[in-house]
Amino acid sequence: MRELLPWPELVEALRKGFDGTIVSPVRHHHTVAGHGEPDKTLLLMPCWRDGGELGVKIVKVTPGNSARGLPAVAGLYVLFSGDTGAPVALLDGGELTARRTAAASALAASYLARKDARRLTVIGTGRLAPNLVEAHRAVRDYAHVTVWGRSAEKAAALAADLSARLGIEAAAEPDLEKAVRGADTVSAATLSRVPLVRGAWLTPGMHVDLVGAFTPQMRESDADALARARVFVDTRAGALKEAGDVVQAIAEGALGEGDIAADLFDLCSGRHKGRTSADEITLFKSVGASLEDLAAAELAYRLATG
Repeated sequence: MRELLPWPELVEALRKGFDGTIVSPVRHHHTVAGHGEPDKTLLLMPCWRDGGELGVKIVKVTPGNSARGLPAVAGLYVLFSGDTGAPVALLDGGELTARRTAAASALAASYLARKDARRLTVIGTGRLAPNLVEAHRAVRDYAHVTVWGRSAEKAAALAADLSARLGIEAAAEPDLEKAVRGADTVSAATLSRVPLVRGAWLTPGMHVDLVGAFTPQMRESDADALARARVFVDTRAGALKEAGDVVQAIAEGALGEGDIAADLFDLCSGRHKGRTSADEITLFKSVGASLEDLAAAELAYRLATG
């Protein structure tokens, strides 16, 4: 899957995926009791293209897997022929999710991050973290990466891996405020239910990428961060229903539905040009959309079959 989803091609596949020809219902979301550990989540994400392929992703999110040394997200993706309805591919849903999620953040950053952004901070040390670094580097020339995680050991290990594997300058930073303030772009991918990124820490020209909070009860930022920034989302329907950072900021009166500047449909179509000035603070909140899965699955299948 890594070989079949190279970053530049994947970002462009998602850009084309937001052209309005893919039907992408809001995903089915079910909470599964954790029985002594955090509740689990079952996600069912169907999607189809008018006159083309149909696909569905089945995902299980298990927060307790962190203590087991296992990825929190596991799943499968089934791609069906648009002509015959026959299944044509069974794909690793975990890898598909990690790469398309990171690519969606990079796609948004191609419109929202400053052209001269050079310092990237990643909050979180899970499966998504290295993918986010690689994806963001496909659209901006980051010279330095800072890693913050609840586990200092995991943060140091990720920074060492990034340095060795990508040949970049990467270092762990135990002080979260310092890690955020020192960045041009901040990308957060955690399962947090309490704010990590504070609005008071944001500096002019910064771009904030919030990936992790995919339920209304989760959040990675405080309401002040959304109040200070121009807010963008992957899809309005998904963000207003599931994105904890957005839902809670609206409930707290810091943000109105009309304050969401644009979604990826608007950005990719040119209806909104994205960043408007060097000093503007931009914030992108994603919860994931099934059209991203279908666009990625189509790309992988096309490259695999020639």
